[in-house]
Amino acid sequence: MFSGLFGQILIVIGGLVLLIWGADRFVHGAAATARNLGVAPLLIGLTVVAFATSAPEVLVSIDASLRGQPGLAYGNAIGSNIVNIGLVLGAVAIVRPIQLRSATLRREMPALLAVTLLTVSLFLDSYLSRVDGIVMLTGLIIVMIWLARLGMRSAPTDPIKADFEAEIPEDVSMPMALFWLAAGLGTLLLGAHLLVGASLEIAKVLGVSEVVIGILLVAFGTSLPELAVSLVSAMKGEYGLAIGNIVGSNIFNLLAVIGVAAAIAPASTAPSVLSLHIFVMVAFTLVLFAMTYDYDGKSELSRIEGAALLIAFIAYDTYVVLQNVRMDP
Repeated sequence: MFSGLFGQILIVIGGLVLLIWGADRFVHGAAATARNLGVAPLLIGLTVVAFATSAPEVLVSIDASLRGQPGLAYGNAIGSNIVNIGLVLGAVAIVRPIQLRSATLRREMPALLAVTLLTVSLFLDSYLSRVDGIVMLTGLIIVMIWLARLGMRSAPTDPIKADFEAEIPEDVSMPMALFWLAAGLGTLLLGAHLLVGASLEIAKVLGVSEVVIGILLVAFGTSLPELAVSLVSAMKGEYGLAIGNIVGSNIFNLLAVIGVAAAIAPASTAPSVLSLHIFVMVAFTLVLFAMTYDYDGKSELSRIEGAALLIAFIAYDTYVVLQNVRMDP
């Protein structure tokens, strides 16, 4: 059993490497293509980059749903949002407190909260139908349009504008941009296929549900690009990108990842999804909303708040492992 498990773990690692590299190239190509077409950097950052950074989760969702395992997609989306807030923002804030000065970002936070509550309402009957999936994908289109309008109305002095201006490539030719877009997408597809297949095999060997594997393993892996982007952005002082990347990614994770899974493979959800995992995701989102609200005049996510998020994340993951992983002798 252990030799087979070790082999599947190696495949998971290979799939994650492909996903991380593919996501980086896909985002690079998508952003450069949009810039070459004359799209404003802020608009690119709020829509194209936000969607592209969720590409690993979306492709994992499609692959899992086509295999008839939408639970892995649900676990991936819910788990990724928890990882993004608890691990990514927590770790980044500990390394460097995140300044919150962007008015555009403050408008995005209520949108994330609204999308999270919409997701909860659709999970209440413990069944995600194709209609639920269409509702979420329709919500995705509405959010994309709203973000585009938000980008066009943002004040020229908003710090997040300068962050996007500095990071979105401007010296990439259209042929090279399209090449990286295609290469990134192809690598993402292969990485997602390997990751999903091996993750399902690991779930069988360990005797746990695909939801748990999605939350513990796949969500962590597909959130590594967000961790890298946010950490690098914070170190550069581009705080709008550091947290904006997470907020945008979480919105798209719910609407696109769960929406696609429900539209392809409607299914009942495990009781633990509603009783534990969704509850934890909502709790993390509400805490982030409270922390980013400028109640103390400091406008920052402090090291203490980052440590609290990280400790809560570790406690949650530890609980899930202790409750679900049962190795056979």
